[in-house]
Amino acid sequence: MAASSSLTLSQALVGRAIIAHHGSTAHSDRLALPGFNLSTISGRALKSSSNAPRKRPLLRSAARAAAVETLEKTETALVENSVNTIRFLAIDAVEKANSGHPGLPMGCAPMGHILYDEIMRYNPKNPYWFNRDRFVLSAGHGCMLQYALLHLAGYDSVQEEDLKQFRQWGSRTPGHPENFETPGVEVTTGPLGQGIANAVGLALAEKHLAARFNKPDNEIVDHYTYVILGDGCQMEGIANEACSIAAHWGLGKLIAFYDDNHISIDGDTEIAFTESVDTRFEGLGWHVIWVKNGNTGYDEIRAAIKEAKAITDKPTLIKVTTTIGFGSPNKANSYSVHGSALGAKEVEATRKNLGWPYEPFHVPEDVKKHWSRHVPEGAALEAEWNAKFAEYEKKYKEEAQELKSIITGEFPAGWEKALPTYTPESPADATRNLSQQCLNALAKVLPGLLGGSADLASSNMTLLKMFGDFQKNTPEERNIRFGVREHGMGAICNGIALHTPGLIPYCATFFVFTDYMRAAMRISALCEAGVIYVMTHDSIGLGEDGPTHQPIEHLASFRAMPNILMLRPADGNETAGAYKVAVLNRKRPSVLALSRQKLPNLPGTSIEGVQKGGYTISDNSSGNKPDVILIGTGSELEIAAKAADELRKEGKAVRVVSFVSWELFDEQSDEYKESVLPAAVTNRVSIEAGTTFGWQKIVGSQGKAIGIDRFGASAPAGKIYKEYGITAETVVAAAKSFS
Repeated sequence: MAASSSLTLSQALVGRAIIAHHGSTAHSDRLALPGFNLSTISGRALKSSSNAPRKRPLLRSAARAAAVETLEKTETALVENSVNTIRFLAIDAVEKANSGHPGLPMGCAPMGHILYDEIMRYNPKNPYWFNRDRFVLSAGHGCMLQYALLHLAGYDSVQEEDLKQFRQWGSRTPGHPENFETPGVEVTTGPLGQGIANAVGLALAEKHLAARFNKPDNEIVDHYTYVILGDGCQMEGIANEACSIAAHWGLGKLIAFYDDNHISIDGDTEIAFTESVDTRFEGLGWHVIWVKNGNTGYDEIRAAIKEAKAITDKPTLIKVTTTIGFGSPNKANSYSVHGSALGAKEVEATRKNLGWPYEPFHVPEDVKKHWSRHVPEGAALEAEWNAKFAEYEKKYKEEAQELKSIITGEFPAGWEKALPTYTPESPADATRNLSQQCLNALAKVLPGLLGGSADLASSNMTLLKMFGDFQKNTPEERNIRFGVREHGMGAICNGIALHTPGLIPYCATFFVFTDYMRAAMRISALCEAGVIYVMTHDSIGLGEDGPTHQPIEHLASFRAMPNILMLRPADGNETAGAYKVAVLNRKRPSVLALSRQKLPNLPGTSIEGVQKGGYTISDNSSGNKPDVILIGTGSELEIAAKAADELRKEGKAVRVVSFVSWELFDEQSDEYKESVLPAAVTNRVSIEAGTTFGWQKIVGSQGKAIGIDRFGASAPAGKIYKEYGITAETVVAAAKSFS
């Protein structure tokens, strides 16, 4: 690669960084050479150049001006080469797969290059370094942009062969970004709008941890969250929910790039999307910048980022007007480049149009050499932070221990002993109230536990009483007020959970309103985010609010969802057991369905039993041969127990089984399952105040499932239970029908 007559590119970059440093704010050195202060740059970068003299004086003004002018031309050529490399890696991967979305990577390559090459701080060889900047591609269909950037930056997870296996079986480059498949991908984005909401959670986590642990002499938590979102994300309601609350919280280290290309799958956005996004975001409380030339306006993009970083009290939206499929002579700026391969002829035409003479998947040597510095620089960034943490640990031992617990996800020894226990003599109470007791007990021993409710905290009983509210000016607090934003709430919690292993977010609403957040909950399960969903008012037992608020099919629907735990505790011990399970499961979310009505603390229930999913709470049979097995969950376990008492008076051998979690029971050994539900005993009755759908799996073809296969009604809970036959009398009658 060409260089000035007296300087190598490496040396000139250092010179430019020094110039920038002396004439700008404290953050501008990141724009020149990301992640390094002046001493780090001059000490490390000069040594890395084999041609650099050991002691080189600063350039004199005239020579410096000439060097900078030469450097800018060289840099521009290198940047254009780099940007086109990103474009063609995406084009070639989509073409080879004959599937994918080349348009966004082609249009967003300039902002992607500037972010990953000039701005962001990360360590390619340790994608999980705590203080890295986070990047989220909310427009996940354009994932070849991110894969190309990870590849150039030196991440082991995206080798050339991975690019060639884009969208193929077993590939580390799936059709949308997946954090569990590709290290370097922070969150799983597919459904549009989820990513920007995840990013709000990531930025919340940074602000919260910084407020709790930073000291005037040691800002140990200091990183940014960057997002690229598109027109489709802007149309989805979840984005507005999340961006509204992000501004309220003043998330100044959240910087979102809006790929303003006016094209969606069906065509020009004029057919459905004509609002002023700028005005909306200004109304939400964001700082808004417009980069009018996102195709080649590299300095405009750099200046916008610099301005965004100077705004510390609110998030920033940088609207970057781009051309989708930039460089394609016949398909650019059209929907035909959005979601399908260009085709061999158009690929060739694009190569000619952009002056790209290389074979598919080729990375030019100057680009490869330039990007290769991110591996040593990333390692140095992490080493520098580790040294900083060592100093922090010496001065602030308690805070360091707590922060280390959050970073590693290693909980304090014996944390589970904080969970309350109950006896049958303990007063009856709603499991939503018992849940609050558990949350407040756990908050004292789990430093990463934080969360809140969708404007229902006083009804969901989710307030942590020893803490205040997370707000713009009190981000160290642990009660999060999400407002009436269920969908955004769920996705924000995914971001919190995926920010750092020891953060344990919970969020709450009425169980029926999981309908409003199901997409986020599904992503929780898919991306292995251990969010705890505290869902109260779990059945017709909520009473007078009526069928709009009474969940019927919801238990069954979550039991059908992979990698999620559906738990319906019956009393205090089972609620504590459900929380123990939820905390321990950091790679799968848990849904706790909790009652509004008071329930007794039953004999035989236990924390340990919940961990088995299903277990016997009472049994007067012998030889594992009861006459009948009665199975209940939640508020209906009490009904099953009462029915058993009646049947035993008539001489029946009855086993009562609490079936808190189908998923946990399925994971037990065959021997254990047989000990609870012996195959020879086909006389089984289940009772649950929800749909009977799925219960045949438990009761068998000869068993009976008592439930509700219609919507509820508005009336006092007791009346509804009686009218719908969710009673001990119904269970007794079903049990007697077997004889």
